[in-house]
Amino acid sequence: MPADKTPTVPALERGLTILELVAKSKNGFTFSQLASQLAFPKSSIHSILVTFERLGYLQKLESSGRYVAGLNLVRIATVASYGITLRQKAGPLLCELTQRTGLTAHIAILENNEALLVAKVEPSGIMPVATWIGKRIDYHCTSLGKALIAWRREEEINRLVKERRMLRHNENTISTLTRLKQELMRTRQAGYSVDDEEEEIGIRCIGAPVLGVSGEVEAAVSVSGTVEQIRTEDVARMGALVQEAAFEMSRRLGWAPSARES
Repeated sequence: MPADKTPTVPALERGLTILELVAKSKNGFTFSQLASQLAFPKSSIHSILVTFERLGYLQKLESSGRYVAGLNLVRIATVASYGITLRQKAGPLLCELTQRTGLTAHIAILENNEALLVAKVEPSGIMPVATWIGKRIDYHCTSLGKALIAWRREEEINRLVKERRMLRHNENTISTLTRLKQELMRTRQAGYSVDDEEEEIGIRCIGAPVLGVSGEVEAAVSVSGTVEQIRTEDVARMGALVQEAAFEMSRRLGWAPSARES
């Protein structure tokens, strides 16, 4: 069915309307105030508010009974805002990386212990990669995920594995903490990470960390292709190209070499 003929979901429209009202308000709204502003059934407004509160998108203040933005709503807004900043500052470099390699390029950030894709550039004339902005991917079997966590402290890695586990996609997937730590050490030594058919058979990816002003890893950039497009003998050369792009992205985000050294 064409998108312009697909019916919308009334309950979802009502919920988003309420979220927008609350998000734009400085002091929030009580149930009565929302009911007076919206031409929705009061029972519907109440159910939506309770649902958003339980899911952490709204918070009800005990002192006033007002609903204000919850942590999950703030988190989503923060991630979206940072994603826009990355696309604006690093987007041209991502296009340049695609032109230089002839491969699909991605940028991701670590959000809720998963790599979240925030930008993608595909070259013309090749089979599309099955990724999209907003897709969440594993930290242990993708080049983006490895680049994002490789410089984290050991206790953080241990906690991440304990909380998220390591989903096995195929026989190449890293599935033990020992092997993951070995791979992250290799990533730190090389300066770039490799997904060697670990998430999907026949696909190879190379990633590198992008640093923020503090010198901490804030994002990662990668190129993805088939094993024919990225041959084993091409990995080091592609790794250098991805590192170069990541370095310039870091610089545009405000990082300077002294920041990392400190």
